[in-house]
Amino acid sequence: MTVIAEPLAPIEPDMFRSLLRQQAASVAVVTAAGDPPVGFTATSFTSVSLHPPLVSFCLARSSSSWPTIHRAEHIAVHLLGEQQHHVARTFATSGIDRFAAHPGWQRGPFGVPLLHEPIAWLLCRVTQRVAAGDHTIVLAEPLTGSHGEGAPLLYHMGQYAALRPSTKES
Repeated sequence: MTVIAEPLAPIEPDMFRSLLRQQAASVAVVTAAGDPPVGFTATSFTSVSLHPPLVSFCLARSSSSWPTIHRAEHIAVHLLGEQQHHVARTFATSGIDRFAAHPGWQRGPFGVPLLHEPIAWLLCRVTQRVAAGDHTIVLAEPLTGSHGEGAPLLYHMGQYAALRPSTKES
């Protein structure tokens, strides 16, 4: 292992982005009730804890969805399937009515918008918000959910991708 003895310069934002593009991430759409309802594409969704069950996602405080998410008591997380890149793009597009552009949804418990046919969804109670840089980490407790079949949609190197089994080694 090489030890770096000299002081390190802070990592530049472009280099940080470039490095993290190497990581494949699942694609989810997070929704919350509001007037109008909000939803956004998230690649930061992850499980946090089994006991108690907790999940998290991150959202920029500059996001148009932030004011509603900041006040929301309940949210839904929709894990998208490999054929749902159009849904991911719609909910990642700024300046449009995302729900009008994606008519396949209905109001669920607590008025939270539920999208049709994700490979899995969770209805959650928001438990905590933690400021982290220019984002907020939102922690939520799943209350109910459901799953179907299908391979997940992934995001890698700035584009949507599908999961393929790795080749077996002999």
